[in-house]
Amino acid sequence: MKTKLFVITPPFTQLNTPYPATAYIKGFLNTKNIESVQADLGIDVILELFSKKGLVDLFQVSSFRFEVSNQEVSDNSKRIFALQDEYIKTIDSVIQFLQGKNPTLALQICQEDFLPEASRFAQLEELDWAFGTMGTQDKAKHLATLYLEDISDFIVECIDENFGFSRYAERLGRSANSFDALYEALQKEPTYIDSILISLLKERIETVKPTLFLISVPFPGNLYSAFRCAQWVKQNHSEIKISMGGGFPNTELRSLSDKRVFEFFDFITLDDGEVPIEELIFNLENPDYNSYKRTFLLEKGEVVYKNNSLKHDYKQAFVGTPDYSDLPLDKYISVIEIVNPMHRMWSDGRWNKLTMAHGCYWGKCTFCDISLDYIKVYEPVAANLLCDRIEELIEKTGQNGFHFVDEAAPPALMRALALEILKRKLAVTWWTNIRFEKSFSKDLCLLLKASGCIAVSGGLEVASDRLLKLIDKGVTVEQVAKVTRNFTEAGIMVHAYLMYGYPTQTIQETVDSLEMVRQLFEAGVLQSGFWHQFALTAHSPVGLYPEQFGVTKKTETIGTFANNDIDYTDSTGINHDKFSFGLKKSLFNFMHGICFDYELQDWFDFKIPKTKIHPDFIFNALEEQNDFNTKPNAKVVWLGGKPSAESFTKSKKGRSWEMMSLTFHDKKESFTIQTNKEEGEWLVEILKKITVSNSKNYTFQEVKNDFETTLEDFELFWYSKPVNTLREFGLLVL
Repeated sequence: MKTKLFVITPPFTQLNTPYPATAYIKGFLNTKNIESVQADLGIDVILELFSKKGLVDLFQVSSFRFEVSNQEVSDNSKRIFALQDEYIKTIDSVIQFLQGKNPTLALQICQEDFLPEASRFAQLEELDWAFGTMGTQDKAKHLATLYLEDISDFIVECIDENFGFSRYAERLGRSANSFDALYEALQKEPTYIDSILISLLKERIETVKPTLFLISVPFPGNLYSAFRCAQWVKQNHSEIKISMGGGFPNTELRSLSDKRVFEFFDFITLDDGEVPIEELIFNLENPDYNSYKRTFLLEKGEVVYKNNSLKHDYKQAFVGTPDYSDLPLDKYISVIEIVNPMHRMWSDGRWNKLTMAHGCYWGKCTFCDISLDYIKVYEPVAANLLCDRIEELIEKTGQNGFHFVDEAAPPALMRALALEILKRKLAVTWWTNIRFEKSFSKDLCLLLKASGCIAVSGGLEVASDRLLKLIDKGVTVEQVAKVTRNFTEAGIMVHAYLMYGYPTQTIQETVDSLEMVRQLFEAGVLQSGFWHQFALTAHSPVGLYPEQFGVTKKTETIGTFANNDIDYTDSTGINHDKFSFGLKKSLFNFMHGICFDYELQDWFDFKIPKTKIHPDFIFNALEEQNDFNTKPNAKVVWLGGKPSAESFTKSKKGRSWEMMSLTFHDKKESFTIQTNKEEGEWLVEILKKITVSNSKNYTFQEVKNDFETTLEDFELFWYSKPVNTLREFGLLVL
């Protein structure tokens, strides 16, 4: 029997764009001519819930609490319930607006008498300043987001406490060493949200009629709904085999031993999914095959892990282009929770997701799961193949926005990709995750910007050189400052991931780290950031060798279900939790460009020491030094166009000589440089050779040699005013 696959992401991940795992798998299955259908049940449930019919049902279900029972309900929920007709009246048009289908509604939303308002709108007064810089569409999008969050607050209080736009019942998936709590929840009657999910799943299963049902679980917030989906299929279509894969099992379920899990799933696969899924298909089509790749299953009543397949994982060149067909790309919802232009990118806009390189080229950070294949096995994709995939996705989706979802995109590959994009004259918008390493020179950042790069995110982690060394980040705070300056000056936004509570971190270091972050925002070289508290994970160097980092695990017991987050005690004995609110509140204000003059103490309701960081540390780090040490093998690229040249004669004190005037036109302005005739003629010819559209890239040494075949004093010419002018307009040394 030929296998037919149904591949889903269960609720909830993102509202604005599909999580890419199912598109990656479908793209691979296409290369094998294996039939598959994919679905994002998260967006399906949201659109069902946030509709006229959905809200009518929602308020009907909640009416018991308000009209019959005497259960305590907040004033906020009472207000929303009282305004239910206004919500029911406006919901469909608001959703259409957030889908980009109803842009004229922005004018009404911005009047601020169209949408019903509850507690989320209380923060508007603080944000009035931001609306001066936001366009009508953006302001309306932000107001509509607050409106949806009000409804969400109502759902959480009155209908289903586990609800959340980008996660569902997340607490059941977090640190679930035991399966007990989740198993117990699954024995209860389905919740209101569950019932919507199951009705949609039922319809899809009956339409698709799959033989193999794949559920991708990227996060703890997808776990509960994944089990609910599997449970319903097992109870109603026992002939369908069910497998789980994705980020959650890859990190959390590597030592799974609880057989109750297999009441819901037939298989759980780890790491790259292509070969494990291919082997499952062979096993289903041929029961005697008995070859598995990184797969848990139940055999003779016991959980076994089988990895007896001789097949190697596919190289990135052979996994195919992600395929987004079947997904309702025109129905995703763009929201703006925070008006910061960089921070909003995770929730606003539809992004095609691609990967520049499998794994991480650095692979040393001590808090990271570097012992696992998804980080450890590093394999870049060739720039020309990446561009082929970009062109294919633009053609298929009609959208040219790309988010490269790398652990850390390699600078050399980013350079090659940017050159290839420019060579092919593609108009794309893209962003990715990086390490703040010194390779990101001013010129490389300008090249990336020219190719369509609009933003980067990267780990600054703890802004302390001692701890960055302990983390083995391979960067210093001063270096991070210079790199973020290079990106910012090129017009590329920068988001920093920040960490507190790293083992042996002192209170002084936390305060100093906050001061570093304050100075980076004040200098304008960081646009956005996010603080997260250090978590000890089983597959990181700190988790594997805790004694080397001053950490003691609270237990060595391995749970029967999830085993990644580990409880520990830090030798410092500091309670880092207490810093959470102050760090996040200060950052929220810095991201909006305010409160830089506040004392650090003002953010905390307990005594903190004064910072030991010099008030001008970042300012001094950013003082520019001219670097005349250009490497001979650096590539020289001209991004501009062909100049028009005019010769003229210059005379002085009875002496005359031939000069050349070169006029260039860039997108914004025209400019002219003057050189002597010989140098001008050489410059016109060399710019033709090093233009970005040429297939050959010239090195600095080759350019120097070319100059010196007919002329002298290359260095004098290269650092002269005319060439410096060209350096400002697209003559790059990479």
